[in-house]
Amino acid sequence: MFNLEELTLHLPVIRSDSTYINGDDLYDEILHYMPRLKRFLFNIHTRVVNNHVNIDLPSNDDIRNSFMKRGFQSVDAFTDYKLAKNSASCHVYSLPYSFSEFSFVGSCFRGGHFNQVRMLSMVDQRPFEYELFQIISQDFPLLEELTIINSEPQENREHHGQRALIFSHLFHLAIIFVHRDYMMQFLSERNALLPSLTHLKMDYKVLRAVTNNFTNDEELLNCTKVKVLSARNLPRNRPSKFDTYFSCPIRYLT
Repeated sequence: MFNLEELTLHLPVIRSDSTYINGDDLYDEILHYMPRLKRFLFNIHTRVVNNHVNIDLPSNDDIRNSFMKRGFQSVDAFTDYKLAKNSASCHVYSLPYSFSEFSFVGSCFRGGHFNQVRMLSMVDQRPFEYELFQIISQDFPLLEELTIINSEPQENREHHGQRALIFSHLFHLAIIFVHRDYMMQFLSERNALLPSLTHLKMDYKVLRAVTNNFTNDEELLNCTKVKVLSARNLPRNRPSKFDTYFSCPIRYLT
């Protein structure tokens, strides 16, 4: 690795009773051994699980500065300042962002330019509010696949039905492990316009709650476009109204 001149690093890390990976860690553990490195593209996500220690977590500026002092001027970061259920995350990456995938977006995300990204996953133990989804719809213009994992209810539902967010290229949506608020956010055309949606992964029990046992027709408008449905907790004997909205192949998820 001594003669390496170009490096692309996509690194997800879980740390226990520790803090986020910063520029000093990266230099000491990796870059110090690459003196001829000229081009370095990176995308690093750190998740810390601190059950036994109390550590002050670094800010966005702390993480950015730790890379900039090592010579990496084009860098951005978003971090959780506090633990939620003993867990927190940090995402730091080189600019411009050149990867096709962006994983583990949390509620602290503040946006950027992600024209190359086609796949996005959102995970947090804090709620995702409307403003965050608005950022996602604007800053990921070519997004095709979206996964959301969040069991926390939204604190502000005032935007539901007021202005629909547009995801023009999104064809694959996975909302299996979510609170009903996020299913409402994406399956109602009053909240989201998904003209390209063909593949949906979801939880039957959550969908049943959202639609009041499939009696609220307008909440299912985005479902009518689906060509492949993958469903968790789907009973063999389900209401006939369910099949009216999903006239497509169904895959059972465990």
